[in-house]
Amino acid sequence: MDRRTLTEAILGDGRFLLIFVSLILVLAGLFVIVQSLTGHFLPHDVAYLGLDAQQLSQFNNGTITGFMFHDRISFGGSIIAVGFLYMWMAEFPLKNKEAWAWYIFAFSGLIGFGSFLTYLGYGYLDSWHGMATLLLMPFFIVGLVRSHALIKTDGAIKDMLLPGEKFRWKSTYGVGKILLLVTSVGMFLAGVVIMIVGMTTVFVPQDLEYMSITVCGLDEVNSKLKPLIAHDRAAFGGGLATIGLLYFFIIRRATPVINLWQITAVSMGVGFASAIGVHYLIGYRDLSHLMPAYVGAGMSMVGLALTYSRMKKG
Repeated sequence: MDRRTLTEAILGDGRFLLIFVSLILVLAGLFVIVQSLTGHFLPHDVAYLGLDAQQLSQFNNGTITGFMFHDRISFGGSIIAVGFLYMWMAEFPLKNKEAWAWYIFAFSGLIGFGSFLTYLGYGYLDSWHGMATLLLMPFFIVGLVRSHALIKTDGAIKDMLLPGEKFRWKSTYGVGKILLLVTSVGMFLAGVVIMIVGMTTVFVPQDLEYMSITVCGLDEVNSKLKPLIAHDRAAFGGGLATIGLLYFFIIRRATPVINLWQITAVSMGVGFASAIGVHYLIGYRDLSHLMPAYVGAGMSMVGLALTYSRMKKG
């Protein structure tokens, strides 16, 4: 006889809640990308600036608006990638009661949700972002609490730090795996740097050169632009750091099977395509600015190519 309460039946083992959060992240990322591509700001952004995207585009040939959209589309791609990776972890390693997956959920969620607090560094409180964070967090936390029972009784945090397999570094597969791991570390470090830049200087020299403006000139256009752009930068940095963390531990710890290769290829494809593609869309093609992304995309493609055969057989 099934004596579960309705709450127990709905909540289940917690994976449904984690997959729900993942789906919301994917949909939110798509919304951000589509809205940016159609040339619109969010209503609270317009209220804060006192300008909509069309009015702001009258300054500096629209480069300021384009720059803002480039941050937002990159951010959208990053949270879509996070959503895909979360779905995979919930459906495969966590379902198989692998403790490392639960701990990665916990630590990546801490970085992802915690990155919202970077607003303290730039002073713009995004009410929509804050509300979404507050609404999603309970689902994520309850999902973690419920799913903790899935992991093995001897599963500990050190399980996340152990290597998932032994491989020869000089083999084709080994070189490919190392390239993917190096790419993930680069993503994490880049995300941290972008968050710090967003909370401090906000811009790098190439950004101002693209917009043909100085920071003082930007303040003359609208004194509230800098905090708003800083928010977008820090949000993207948080998303990128979360992706890097996820990739590193997943690639290092997970069993090399075809579904791992597929989710890595899809999520990396979305992330790099949005981050690089938007620069061409708005005409921001400075080589020194894009070089890290080019290198990361190239390393990931080579890494995926070299690991495919081994993972297909796994």
